[in-house]
Amino acid sequence: MDLVIAYITAGSKEEALRLARALVAERLAACANILDGVTSVYHWQGAVEEASEAVLIVKTRRALFDALVDRVRALHSYDTPCVVEIALGRGNPDYLDWLRAETAAPV
Repeated sequence: MDLVIAYITAGSKEEALRLARALVAERLAACANILDGVTSVYHWQGAVEEASEAVLIVKTRRALFDALVDRVRALHSYDTPCVVEIALGRGNPDYLDWLRAETAAPV
């Protein structure tokens, strides 16, 4: 499938909104959902950390993923932001067509 989800974490809802707006405005993503108030537990610099974060679920094309990662890295407050690709399987054909249309190069 030519479509993927980018799973991205951010330090706050405000940062997630800023990232989402940029990715959609630049047509690197068709849509971004923000889940606020998640708790993340992770290793960082030799210690177990715990933090409140927001999660972005970003729908895009596989061909745009590298550019999306570059843009997130440029805009993100973290030194090492989480941006991972999840392949999409089947879905509502009308929605998948919309996703493709919204991530096409502007005319």
